[in-house]
Amino acid sequence: QVQFVESGGGLVQPGGSLRLSCAASGFSFDDYAIGWFRQAPGKEREGVLCISPSDVVLYYADSVKGRFTISRDNADSTVYLQMNSLKPEDTAAYYCAASLRSYYCGGLGPADFGSWGQGTQVTVSS
Repeated sequence: QVQFVESGGGLVQPGGSLRLSCAASGFSFDDYAIGWFRQAPGKEREGVLCISPSDVVLYYADSVKGRFTISRDNADSTVYLQMNSLKPEDTAAYYCAASLRSYYCGGLGPADFGSWGQGTQVTVSS
């Protein structure tokens, strides 16, 4: 059974940092690209970043370039999202999921990912 468990969210002041973790199980983790997505209240789910099994990174959201980075540990089947210089507009529930196109990140949206976790809430507020 494929499963993702996100953690690391919380309340942080603007300019602060958080590191989210996405622990995966139930499939061949190192054969799949993993994406981070977020969804704010009343908005559609949007892609943030994706990382391939070979550590090729694709940014889906221009707004996070220079502030967010993604990494993966294939030995632990975990993907990380390091978020720095957080802004109030980063407030959202953050989710991870596996690409339905195996190792491929490019040109994909939320509908191209599956086995979603329950999400972790990030709130940026003073």
